[in-house]
Amino acid sequence: MKQIKQGSTGLSVQYAQLALLRAGEPVGALDGAFGSQTLAAVRGFQQRNGLAADGIVGPDTWAALFPYLTGYTLYPVRAGDTLSAIARRYGTTAEAIRIANPNAEPDALSVGSTLTVPLPFPVATWDVPYSSMLSGLVLDGLRARYPKLTVAGYGASVQGRRLLAASFGAGQAAVGINASHHANEWITTPLTLRMLEAYLYAEAYGCALAGFDARLLYASTRLTLTPLVNPDGVDLVTGYLPANDPAFQRAMGFAGDYPRIPFPSGWKANLNGVDLNLGYPAGWERAREKKFAEGYTRPGPRDYVGQAPLTEPENVALWRLTQEKHFRLTVSYHTQGAEIYWRYDGYAPAGAERIVSAFAAASGYAPADPSAYSGYAGYKDQFIDAFDRPGFTVEAGRGTNPLPIGDLGQLYRENIGIFANSLALATNA
Repeated sequence: MKQIKQGSTGLSVQYAQLALLRAGEPVGALDGAFGSQTLAAVRGFQQRNGLAADGIVGPDTWAALFPYLTGYTLYPVRAGDTLSAIARRYGTTAEAIRIANPNAEPDALSVGSTLTVPLPFPVATWDVPYSSMLSGLVLDGLRARYPKLTVAGYGASVQGRRLLAASFGAGQAAVGINASHHANEWITTPLTLRMLEAYLYAEAYGCALAGFDARLLYASTRLTLTPLVNPDGVDLVTGYLPANDPAFQRAMGFAGDYPRIPFPSGWKANLNGVDLNLGYPAGWERAREKKFAEGYTRPGPRDYVGQAPLTEPENVALWRLTQEKHFRLTVSYHTQGAEIYWRYDGYAPAGAERIVSAFAAASGYAPADPSAYSGYAGYKDQFIDAFDRPGFTVEAGRGTNPLPIGDLGQLYRENIGIFANSLALATNA
């Protein structure tokens, strides 16, 4: 994270403000503007944490703030410590600490050992825009709180950012959920991460997830979530990629060829200017014909299909992962329209109609077919075409992309049933 101080603006400031708020500092609005109130909050935080109270968020202050972004801290056990006492110190629960440390002996803590201590707030925030950095911190925090979760890289983006997949489950029925193929649909990243967090919590505490026994889902399925397929594009749209970065300047050059598309809010593509959800082999030639006829003949913010299918690193990585995992069904999250696409070129695999009906009942979204404008070369299309198994594209929410972050609560309520049903119905897919 870059150094920030009074007068700084942008996403890094918002992340610092969020961390300060979670730490109990009166930071005011999470507006990304480092003003006098943020300055006072930084100085107060520094004083309370034994740091030089210079009001500048540099390496040492960022290091102290990171636990308030990942949602956990590491605690060295001292003589006389108990889980209850440690929990009271951090405002959490002994059970949360026990779950995060399955190998610890609660009644005989080992002096000098290190405990992972979850902090008392959800990890997957709904308060600030996301970026590749924040998504990685959230996954790290979830893995720390719930050690049954594994997080691993499955490739790299155009800019070399590590692509991350979260895996959870001990069963045979593999389910793949992905989000943020399209950069200005980045809201699907916090949506899917928050749904994952709800599932992890329900399994750990023996609760239901949207009416389903979470522990039974865990025992019968294997979920793989790729919450940020297009990290570079999301960083461009949400402002984490600075305007003076050469990659930003290159993207702005591509956008100049399409002046009617707002920049960067209209950007859907990766940083090669290729629309990743038009990058798969299923009907790619037909997609190319349609998009070229509409004028999308070169790299730009959206709808350029590239020079061939599976040439972009993000597409290649996700498709390789798909082949390795042998998914029974997949769900791709996009926005908006409150619709669920479930066929490819008029065809649906066996069982798909039953599943999409359950998704529709859980969400209120309508089963639909994409228009000829966008009916080919998508991930869902390739999954159905290659494996003859149910694949779905969920167009979450309503409005104009990018949807406002304030919609996340409603999106969660509409989609948690789809998430749970995708696991519950996978065993028979």
